Amino acid sequence: MEISEIGRARTGESLTVCATSALATDPQVRAAVAVCREITRTRAGNFYWGLRLTPEPRRSAMYAIYAWMREADDIVDGPQVSRAAGHALVTAFREQTRQALTGVAESEEPIWRALAAVAREYPISASDFYEMLDGQIADLDPRRLQSWDELRHYCCQVAGTVGSVCVSIWGQTDPQASDLAVERGIAFQLTNILRDVGEDLKSNRVYLPESEFARFAITPEELALWSRPRGCEALMRSVITTAREHFVRSEPLDQMIDPACRATLWAMTEIYRQLLETIARDPAQVTRRRVRLSTPRKMWIALRARTLGGNS
Repeated sequence: MEISEIGRARTGESLTVCATSALATDPQVRAAVAVCREITRTRAGNFYWGLRLTPEPRRSAMYAIYAWMREADDIVDGPQVSRAAGHALVTAFREQTRQALTGVAESEEPIWRALAAVAREYPISASDFYEMLDGQIADLDPRRLQSWDELRHYCCQVAGTVGSVCVSIWGQTDPQASDLAVERGIAFQLTNILRDVGEDLKSNRVYLPESEFARFAITPEELALWSRPRGCEALMRSVITTAREHFVRSEPLDQMIDPACRATLWAMTEIYRQLLETIARDPAQVTRRRVRLSTPRKMWIALRARTLGGNS
């Protein structure tokens, strides 16, 4: 069975999953989702506070998606993973993903059982998952991106696809929602890249494009040491401006998903927006520590989202 036969049309429909959803009623699926929920709770960080606001059974679907993404990301993040081994692991993971996305999981592992249930009930696209995995493969080879076009492509692979999957579950009500979800995903990923600059440079990973380093006449090594403050700050503020532009361009998305899920999107966006503005107040801090919002701050954002009902 193809994905298109399992899900409904991806646009023009406010998806409301009935109470007979396997995510809510099947004991084996519920047990699998419980494992995914715990993975999300312990690993999701910024995402978790927004996902908690999603109504069931979509919340369970999002937990399954996050658990899959976490597993995919962990494949290439281990320090001992060689390029050849990483490719083999991703290839095997891709095949398991392909099988689960038919709606039938051959493996009894919770992630695959839960993902198969999501595929049976929501119009998620297999191509989004495969593109995410292509992004993981790209991370196996530390490299220098040359231009903004290359960086945008990478952001689309690892984050824009996530946005597309999310709106498929949240119930997009406008054909433009998928494109705007990609824009929102790019805004999130640029924020992540800025936040992780210090840690990535220590691991010989440079996601900011060479064109920006040349433009401000600094090197990645100088950025890591913040040894030329004026050039370092100018580069950081250039990327901050671009991230802000992606947030602004994607603003119509908030009104293009099922109203029941808007609080989730608003909370996740506000957490990332505030993280970006925290970096903007002192760009040099990213070379000293990983910038975070406090748990009380994220709880406050989630509470405000619930109060607003997503109609910000």
